[in-house]
Amino acid sequence: MAADACRNNRVRVNEIIAKPSHLLTPGDVIHIKKNGFNLTYKVLQLLDKRVSASLAAPCLEDLTPPEELNKYREWFVGKSGVEYREKGDGRPTKKDRREIDEFKSFYFEIDDIIEDKI
Repeated sequence: MAADACRNNRVRVNEIIAKPSHLLTPGDVIHIKKNGFNLTYKVLQLLDKRVSASLAAPCLEDLTPPEELNKYREWFVGKSGVEYREKGDGRPTKKDRREIDEFKSFYFEIDDIIEDKI
């Protein structure tokens, strides 16, 4: 995913379009365009190994402007993940479509019940 973002010019490091092989150093500022939002981070520390997100979080400083963060939060609050099919999977079969419709109807019925009680 990160390599695809770099190839599509959605990642900049220190205002320069980054290639997937770009080496980061502490102090680099990363600008990311994701789903129409512009996110900015500063690299504080590099790790030698792959670690979980909770362990990697202290190595970055979030420099995203507050108005962009608010826009990002407002967009995703109360929404489920987007529907996504892998490239090459083709159209859903009739059975797949029925399962999707059944899931959506159940999900939205629960949301309506919760909103009515609030």
